[in-house]
Order: sequence, then C-alpha cells, then structure tokens
Amino acid sequence: MTTHLTNALAERRRKRHELSTRWDDKKLDAYASYVERIRTSIFLAVELYELREGLRERHREESEIKADMSEAGHLRGRAFERVMLLGGDRVVEAAHDLNAATLEIDWQAAGTTTGGLDDWRERNRAAFRAINTFHDTARVDLGVAGSVTGEVHPERDLLLPPSARGEQGFGA
Repeated sequence: MTTHLTNALAERRRKRHELSTRWDDKKLDAYASYVERIRTSIFLAVELYELREGLRERHREESEIKADMSEAGHLRGRAFERVMLLGGDRVVEAAHDLNAATLEIDWQAAGTTTGGLDDWRERNRAAFRAINTFHDTARVDLGVAGSVTGEVHPERDLLLPPSARGEQGFGA
C-alpha cells in the first residue's frame, strides 16, 4: 500500500510539473511575440513620423507605411490577446501600459495627435520604459531570476547616431 501511494504521489507531481512547464513555454512564446509586435509597430511609426517631418528620404509612400502599421497593429492586438490569456495579473497590467504607450507613438506618427520633436522623443522613451517594465514582470511571472532594470541595468536613453544628437537632431 505504501509503495502504491508513493508511486501515485510521484506521478501526480510529475504531471503537475509537466503541465507547469508546458504553460511556461507557451507564456514565454506569447511574451516574446508580443514584444516583437510592439517593436515592429514602433519602428513603422518612426518611419512614418520621420517621413512626415522631412527627416527621412522617401523610399516608400505614406499610404504603404500606414497599411503596414495597420497590419502591425492587428498582429499586435492578437499577440496582446495571447498575453491576456496566459499572463499573470502584473504581466497583463504591464501589457496594457505598454499597449497604451505604443498607441501614443502611432497616433503622433499618423498626425492624429499633435506634438513636437520633444513630445515624440518622450513618447518613445515612455514606450521603451514600458517594454522594460513588461520584461521585468514577465520574468517574474516565468520565475526567471534578475531584472532588466535597476542598479545593475540602469535606464538607458534612446540610441541615436552621433550626428543627430544636437538640438536639430533626434539625440537627447
């Protein structure tokens, strides 16, 4: 009887561990995909903003970039839904904040909201801070030690080319 009980408990623990591991793999995929979609959206918004502001040579038409932004937004929404289904409470809240920050960038790039270059830079900084917060909360949810912010990894500013760091360029 003791052998049977010991074997049953061990089998139950093994199945619980397998289930936990399987969900962690799905969470990791969902979190990574969401951040990838966010970054794609931001890069497309930067392309549109720089084109609209005359800071970039025209390689594509605004309508093409806007179509790509629309598709990226759709894919970002699908990735967000996966986070909503799999993420813990803090991860879901971090995803909401990240989504809102990214939408602010989209809206300024498309001209839906107004603002100057300083507003644009701050919106991008806010989005990348939100990405870092999402990374930190996702790591905690997955049980990964460490963080991407804090004393060991201080906040970083936008990475910009040296020639653009003056008052007229994008650097801060």
